[in-house]
Formats: sequence, C-alpha cells, structure tokens
Amino acid sequence: MTFKEKVKSVLDGVLETKQHLFLIDLMVSEANKINVVLDGDTGVTLQDCIDVSRAIEGQLDQEGLEFSIDVASAGVSSPLKFVRQYKKNVGRKLKVKTVSQGEIEAVLTEADDEGATLSWKAREPKEIGKGKVTVEKTVKVPYEDIKESIVIISF
Repeated sequence: MTFKEKVKSVLDGVLETKQHLFLIDLMVSEANKINVVLDGDTGVTLQDCIDVSRAIEGQLDQEGLEFSIDVASAGVSSPLKFVRQYKKNVGRKLKVKTVSQGEIEAVLTEADDEGATLSWKAREPKEIGKGKVTVEKTVKVPYEDIKESIVIISF
C-alpha cells in the first residue's frame, strides 16, 4: 500500500464519522506533504479541520511515518466539483462556464444527480416594435456540459 493509499484509507475512516463533511481534494507530495481540502453540507468549521488533521496524524504517527499535513476548507472562489456542492448552493448566484452555451451568470434554482437548473433575467428585443423586454430564462445544464462553476458572493 502506497503512502497516499494509506492516507486515503485513514481519511475515509475519519469522514465516515463526520457525515456532514466530504472530500474535495487530496494531494500527497513525494516528500509526504499531505494537503486535504474539505467541504461540508453546512460548511466547514475550524474545529472540523482540527479534528480531521488530528485523526490522520494519530493514525499515521502510530506507524512511525514522517509527514506534514494541511487540512483546509474549500475557498469561496473554489470551483464547484461535485453534485453535493451544487445541492448545498441552491439559491445562490453562480458564474457557470458551459461547453455549449458559453458563460452564464444565474441563480442555481435546483440541483439533482443529472444537472443544475439555472434562472436569470435577460433583455431581449420585442417581437413586435422597437425596444427590449425583460424575460425570465431557465435552463437545465447537465454536469458534463459544465466546465467550471463558481459561487458569486454579493454584499
């Protein structure tokens, strides 16, 4: 079992006890530097990061391995990678880059296992006469059509 596999196994065991957390990324360098990025259904607290770090340290220290570890939460500007993240962010505004429709800034109104439903208002020319009219647009984008999604934070 490689060092990374060992770390992944320990991390999986820790996350089983903390069901509200899920793994976004795990990187292990050649020098045994471990970087863990987590997200959670209700966010990630500092205590969550401390608990996960200590649990991994405790297991790996028993084996006498040398390593360093960083455990962090996914940042605000981090792209959404998993369906669980989309479900967590329903109701928020996203900037979504798609393969077929380009870039869309819209509110995530629904997320299921197949795709994300986005809604936004757009100005379009009137059918009859001059000028424009505001229309409500809604589109369901399959996850495989999404290149990148980032939550837009507004104050």
